[in-house]
Amino acid sequence: MLKKTKTPLLTILLIVACGSNSNGPGVAKIAECTPTAINAAPTQGHVPAASKWLYQLQNLSIGEIKQTGFDILTIDYSADGSDAEGFTVTDLDSLHAHSKTALAYLSIGEAEDYRYYFDANWLTTAPCWLGKTNPEWPGNYKVQYWAEEWQTIVLGYLDKIIIAGFDGVYLDIVDAFEYWSDDENAAGLVIDEDVAAQRMMQFVQRIARHARITRGKADFYVFPQNGVRILSYDTSGDFQQTISGFGIEDLYYDGTIPVSDAEIHEREPLLIDLVTAGKMVLLVDYVDDGSGYSGANKSRIDDFRNRALARRFVPYVGREDRELDGVNRIVGVQE
Repeated sequence: MLKKTKTPLLTILLIVACGSNSNGPGVAKIAECTPTAINAAPTQGHVPAASKWLYQLQNLSIGEIKQTGFDILTIDYSADGSDAEGFTVTDLDSLHAHSKTALAYLSIGEAEDYRYYFDANWLTTAPCWLGKTNPEWPGNYKVQYWAEEWQTIVLGYLDKIIIAGFDGVYLDIVDAFEYWSDDENAAGLVIDEDVAAQRMMQFVQRIARHARITRGKADFYVFPQNGVRILSYDTSGDFQQTISGFGIEDLYYDGTIPVSDAEIHEREPLLIDLVTAGKMVLLVDYVDDGSGYSGANKSRIDDFRNRALARRFVPYVGREDRELDGVNRIVGVQE
């Protein structure tokens, strides 16, 4: 998971009396929001013709990006995260003129307090679906993503992205299905993982259908990020059909530390299957320690890229600080 850092407003948890506490001592139960009823046929997820990926969420300059060799971009819909600084049709037309495909970052499993939709009154009178703040990213709040009110907010956000001229979305916190099914989440609510996964897949399919059918953008790209285990619950194949591919962090390295073979083998086969099915895998590992393209840093960067390319994944070498606040140029490799 990756988010912009923010100053916290207030750590909250909506506590609702709804029976005995089954989540351990000191954890008050909360109400489970009514799931949104979704009964829509899957749409077809097309894959962009691209091979060089840029992942940048902060300090973004349209002028700078136009001059790079990257042909698929994951960027924020706004220069600073605010609605006032949102990128325009002119900005997106400029990127398209330079053969760039632009995916807008969109968190669907957490609410972000710096977005236009966030109501400060929620911090004192929270809606059913708003949960605890994420301790790793203060100001970002867990949500019961299956609630209609939250999904309506996300679809409104999606409309802004479509109007601006983005080619698709890069959906973060898809792995929220794992959070809500974790017995140790301390959220006051635990649901079966199969149920949580089905609700997330239906939500992603609703997002895709809204863009492709309701808004008429048939080729709109949809890339979930992380939580690739969700594919294990896609028994119908509708979810795989719907998505354009998957975004993944930390597959081979957690920062500069190699990931265990066991953890790699849990996720890598699912990603290889996606590529075999004609989908695209966008992979970022934050392996660059900033010391330059030489020595141990070069060896690590090369190892990451070689492993990714051998499996037909599209790699991006991120800086170890995970800020994604600039174009990480590596001469002759990533520029």
